[in-house]
Amino acid sequence: TIGRVAAGAVAAKILKELGIEILTYSKSIGPVTIDEARFDATEITKNPLYMPDADAAAKAASYLEECKAMQNSAGGIIECVITGVPAGIGDPVFANLAKAIFSIGAVKGFEIGDGFAVAAATGLTNNDAFVTDENGSATKETNHAGGILGGMSDGSPIVFRAAIKPTPSVASTQKTINKNGEEIEINIKGRHDPIIVPRAVVVVESMAAITIFDAMLSNMSARMDGIKDFYKK
Repeated sequence: TIGRVAAGAVAAKILKELGIEILTYSKSIGPVTIDEARFDATEITKNPLYMPDADAAAKAASYLEECKAMQNSAGGIIECVITGVPAGIGDPVFANLAKAIFSIGAVKGFEIGDGFAVAAATGLTNNDAFVTDENGSATKETNHAGGILGGMSDGSPIVFRAAIKPTPSVASTQKTINKNGEEIEINIKGRHDPIIVPRAVVVVESMAAITIFDAMLSNMSARMDGIKDFYKK
């Protein structure tokens, strides 16, 4: 994990030089979800749960205390928003970002844009209409696609979420089977956090930074004019 975070920190600094910013936070913990109306990016580093909503963070903290009292644990959802990525980055099989996030331990789900909510949508409600902005440039009215179309970045913010499972090492008695195939009960000893989500926020952001930067490096040689521009200088 430390290797991922170290490399991600370097990648994030390079991306920032290119005008690309990454904002990652805990969107929900257990049944507690942030309220978009109270979204405050400055709040993320002010609470130990990395939630951009102080009220939700307080409620989530109380919920985790309840979990601890019951010798239980909780999961949650991490959301990542990447802005400034130019259109055309990636490839038609845009699996690298999903692969990078799924390579993180405890991640059990991944979605881009509206994600699983599109299953209840229609084509008309899910499609992002293309329009022109005040400068005459093409843009989108909405971003249901989460900044990815046909596997390529479309210039809109890239938005994705990762579902993190509850910590499996809980102090409560659990059933298992020993090497002889006998059913037994165990009680795990030692220190075990009731939630993984806050610690995974920086890992998700690091893997996102590494993946986006790698895709941009690949894009430099994806077109002949880019190759000519590099080698003729």
